[in-house]
Amino acid sequence: MSHYQKLLRVSTLGKSLYNITPKIEAIVADSGVETGLCTLFLRHTSASLLIQENADPRVLEDLANFMAKLVPESANYIHDDEGPDDMPAHIRTAITHTSEHIPINRGHLVLGTWQGIYIWEHRQRNHSRELIVHISG
Repeated sequence: MSHYQKLLRVSTLGKSLYNITPKIEAIVADSGVETGLCTLFLRHTSASLLIQENADPRVLEDLANFMAKLVPESANYIHDDEGPDDMPAHIRTAITHTSEHIPINRGHLVLGTWQGIYIWEHRQRNHSRELIVHISG
């Protein structure tokens, strides 16, 4: 069994969903693993990972609108050290994921036809996010 690991830095420009599928596919190709598992781990508590629809951007817009209603920034949070989006970002990450596992077959991610991999930035300002990509096969 072989293992391959890479740190991927992704710059975000504020609250949004960022499609990282092509970057992950390139890392899988570089690994040389034909059959295995790609594990992704986002090293943050105010952003998350999401596998979601990649064909219709309205899906992502609806998800963002739903999350804004579910976890509003206008609530009276105790933790607001970094501003009014600080605690809502932590709550949004807590109810989503910071890791994902995707099978690899014939050297490619085995995603569904309409699936893409996204970093979901929950903060208003720009960030540099670190993603550990670990490939076993």
